[in-house]
Amino acid sequence: MKSFFLYLALILGGALFFAASFPNPVFPWGLPLLAWVAYVPLFWVIRRTPMGGLVPLGALYGYVSYYLLLPWLGTFHPLGGIFVCLLQLVYMALLFPLLKLALILYPRRGYLLQWLIWLSYEYLRTRGFLGFSYGITGYTQWHILPLIQIASITGVWGVSALVLFPSVYLAGVLEDPPRRPGKPERPGKPPGESFLRRERIPALIWGAALAGTVIFGLMSPDYADRPGAQIALIQQNADPWKANTTGGNRRILRTLTELSRQALSAQPGTDLVVWPETAFVPRIFWHLNYRDNAESYGLVKELLDFLAPQKIPFVIGNDDGRLEAAGNGRWERVDYNGALLFTGDHISGVYRKMHLVPFAEYFPYEGIFPRLYRALLRADTHFWKPGGEAVVFDTGKFRFSTPICFEDTFGYISRDFTRKGAELIVNLSNDGWAGSLSCQMQHLAMAVFRAVENRRSLVRAAATGQTCAVDPRGKLLAMAEPFTPAFLTIRAPLVKELSPYTRWGDLWGILFSLWAALLLLIGLISGIIGFIKTGRNR
Repeated sequence: MKSFFLYLALILGGALFFAASFPNPVFPWGLPLLAWVAYVPLFWVIRRTPMGGLVPLGALYGYVSYYLLLPWLGTFHPLGGIFVCLLQLVYMALLFPLLKLALILYPRRGYLLQWLIWLSYEYLRTRGFLGFSYGITGYTQWHILPLIQIASITGVWGVSALVLFPSVYLAGVLEDPPRRPGKPERPGKPPGESFLRRERIPALIWGAALAGTVIFGLMSPDYADRPGAQIALIQQNADPWKANTTGGNRRILRTLTELSRQALSAQPGTDLVVWPETAFVPRIFWHLNYRDNAESYGLVKELLDFLAPQKIPFVIGNDDGRLEAAGNGRWERVDYNGALLFTGDHISGVYRKMHLVPFAEYFPYEGIFPRLYRALLRADTHFWKPGGEAVVFDTGKFRFSTPICFEDTFGYISRDFTRKGAELIVNLSNDGWAGSLSCQMQHLAMAVFRAVENRRSLVRAAATGQTCAVDPRGKLLAMAEPFTPAFLTIRAPLVKELSPYTRWGDLWGILFSLWAALLLLIGLISGIIGFIKTGRNR
């Protein structure tokens, strides 16, 4: 019973350490050093717990760790927080026994396979419809610049690998190894000494990799002398969906236009003005062409009258409604979460968000789960149709792309934009629904890696924050005060060369996954063969 309460306390403590490593309500920038040992309690418990007891412990860790990490998620959608925590409950209920299996198959060095399995889990859970990037270990180090430069080669996965290794290693050190019959341990021998002596080579390799990473980071070039683009970023400090009335939309529009005028007055040489995701709620293209709502058309006309005399392009987040042929042969309105590029009052380009938030913005399984689909609609879900093209806009002076909100949490999306010629990453976000600084800081922490991975400047216009500029090394150049109307005018260095990550993509995440699968397969085959031989010899 004492062991049960000890393991329970360690699992809950490990969940707290995990959440505290990331930006959180107490430490808005997170506790990056804590991440290097945050997983020790759970790996130690896995070593000591029989296989049958790991499913409930894993489920507990999965639910509690993400409940502590993402307490703001429930404000995004009534089912959002519950669903994400339950999903992590399932993941960890499966992962804990798999981590135990690594030790069973490889009694001496199973911790190395545990390390690979965890890295594989982090990579694989960012893929597909349920892809979700919050909680990836490497993101805890987002403002440790010398350490994260390696992401330009390995993506965030290389940083995760370095940070995770001490936890699996120290769990082995802390475990008292079972005594061999006839070979008692030396009296007074410090716990873990045999493990440290036996496993010194992996530790030395990790130490060399860490030192090499830091040296590489310190030697990374400074891009300040590169040609740059002058960008004005607008933060209206209002969630447009909460103020979605004619009066509310007009107030937000006037705030946006007034902040834009101030930004252009402060920096006459501005090359681009950026408004946040869905900053203007009425569907500009739709109401301009179909005019089925006089009040909404009036607001669109106000916007276009403001844009008409402007000499520089504007990027505006908007619900891009279009008529498209439906499966029944009828024409129906289809909505996209779009970024519209305006030259004067003319729409000169459109990007439509490709990776939508599952369940909250997109649910493609209406036919299979009709009740769930209807429940999501009743919960005021705003569904969009996913876009299909990684658009690169060209201003004539530079080329840029606009991942929208959630999209800058995935490395492969910004990589696709960069491979197509984007010299600047321009993110449009609306995290105002959360009313949470830690939510906005967690989002920023992931966005920083998109700059480092692709060696591109990244600028963010966010409804309530974090509106900021990040250089190609991941350094914050400037950031507007959150939760206040603000504008930010910055110079963003432009880079044309492709980084190794941009060329190779998530190769390291794939390699970790393949390596883990191969070792598991070899271990299982060897175990089966050994079991058969033992049976024959009896």
